[in-house]
Amino acid sequence: MSAKDKPAGLTGEARDRVAAELARLQERRDRLKAEVRNDRGAVGDHADAADAIQRADELVGLDDRVAELDRLLHAGPLPSNGDELPFGTQVTLRFSDGDVVKMQVISVIEEASIDGEAEALTASSPLGLALVGRKAGDKISYTTPHGEQQVELLDVKYPA
Repeated sequence: MSAKDKPAGLTGEARDRVAAELARLQERRDRLKAEVRNDRGAVGDHADAADAIQRADELVGLDDRVAELDRLLHAGPLPSNGDELPFGTQVTLRFSDGDVVKMQVISVIEEASIDGEAEALTASSPLGLALVGRKAGDKISYTTPHGEQQVELLDVKYPA
């Protein structure tokens, strides 16, 4: 892939991880396609039929994920629609227990930093959604499966 073909939003490491996952899934999909093809007309009992249905369902899921990863490699992360923090936004938060945490907005988990410098934050998470439109100094409440949480936004840096 030439430099001009590289998506602007993916780092080299993230691009490599996405490409590796794509290759693994394509191999699995190819094996599964052969199994599904062999299932046609070979189903004997209810257990065989259930296994065949499960393989066909898994194949559909693999096709969807392969298409998503392929799009990500060629076009980069989808742009924010204004209702979410843009990909690459960095925030520094103080949680109610006093912990200060740096986080970076990612679009897929494969983009998470492997050096541990910043924790991953997805734009569509309850915290990610609560941070939209906020500025440093704001105190923010958001709902999690464990109840209401509060953070203070210490710093926010939007991608250039």
